[in-house]
Amino acid sequence: MKKIVILFFIAVTTHAIEKNSEPIRPLPLNLKDNNPEKMQLGFLLFNEKKLSANNTISCASCHALNAFGVDGLAKSVGIHGGIGSINAPTVFNSGLNFVQFWNGRAKTLEEQIDGPLLHPKEMGNSWAQAVAKLNQDKKYREAFSAIYRDGITVANVKNAIADFERKLTTPNSKFDRYLRGEKTLSELEENGYKRFKSLGCISCHQGQNIGGNMFQTMGVMGNYFKDRKDMPQTEDDLGRYLVTKRDRDKFVFRVPSLRNVEMTAPYFHDGYAKTLDQAVDIMGRYQLGQKLSQRDITSIVVFLKTLTGETPSVLKKVEK
Repeated sequence: MKKIVILFFIAVTTHAIEKNSEPIRPLPLNLKDNNPEKMQLGFLLFNEKKLSANNTISCASCHALNAFGVDGLAKSVGIHGGIGSINAPTVFNSGLNFVQFWNGRAKTLEEQIDGPLLHPKEMGNSWAQAVAKLNQDKKYREAFSAIYRDGITVANVKNAIADFERKLTTPNSKFDRYLRGEKTLSELEENGYKRFKSLGCISCHQGQNIGGNMFQTMGVMGNYFKDRKDMPQTEDDLGRYLVTKRDRDKFVFRVPSLRNVEMTAPYFHDGYAKTLDQAVDIMGRYQLGQKLSQRDITSIVVFLKTLTGETPSVLKKVEK
């Protein structure tokens, strides 16, 4: 009996070691929440339409918390029905990104908040007006005073929202459980993961966020923008070049996370790919230089669906 127990322990330990060597890492199951009052305030601000110039748009308008942090549109709708110029990425797991926005122009979530709030087609506001409106609300005056000595300020609004966003992680996906040795994959899922690695997808999509930790050119192995049908090239297609003005940064974007990817269509900065199958096919051709077989596409998509995690635990607390 003792020998059986020892052999079982060795088998489990070996399995864990093998999984620890994988290029993808599971998300932690629980994030410490040392300030529930701040999380509640961040949640309220994230849903607060007063942050827009005409009180019609909140952060949640484009990053719906009940839809995996996206709005399902190729281009989001802002104040006065204005249509944005780029696809809104998911806010879920965004705290794990090494920079924010597709072109990486914001280093932190706090800095990122300036973008939508000040953009004329998004929230179209100014910080002076946003802070003034919040100060008119007794609920916010009391909430800020309880947390921050200096009350409602631009820095404190950013801090509350960003801290809330950092808690929007989606752990415990089937693949996370597989990495922890708690779950097995189906034959098709495992084959999809093997092809994901052997084809080279893993070179850009790895780590804890399965992406979000590097820049890459859109169209490494082909001219994606020239071949893109029914969508003229726009300034936003220049990607990181808009930030650095260096020619080598043209068409360079932050690699997106693939967590919950089955739930966040349409895909890419332009929202061009409407389905996951289409996105995988395009990535194969323009990033890997390969025309993937339907069998490969199907198995990779099945694998990608194992990356869907649980609802962020913070939402269960603040939505009570």
